[in-house]
Amino acid sequence: MGYDEKYTNSETPHSLVMEGRKRLSISGITDVESFNDEEIRMSSSRWVMTVGGEGLHMEKLSVDTGDVIITGRINLIEYDDGAGASVGGFFSRFFK
Repeated sequence: MGYDEKYTNSETPHSLVMEGRKRLSISGITDVESFNDEEIRMSSSRWVMTVGGEGLHMEKLSVDTGDVIITGRINLIEYDDGAGASVGGFFSRFFK
């Protein structure tokens, strides 16, 4: 199945770009569920993403485009697809 076939017109494609461990650009976000300086929890139509770290700050949040830029020390990126298992556990182990 090709990339375009995975998404319906109502779903926004997702991308993630990390610059070092200090800046994270994310697209495809539909909602920011909670945030503080140690954890930011966001969602799309298909999953929930948790970003953990120290001194986290949402530098940019665009509800219209679904773009988020997070700065600070990023220690964890975790995806939860709602099936009871973390999909992005690799990143959480990698950044410890």
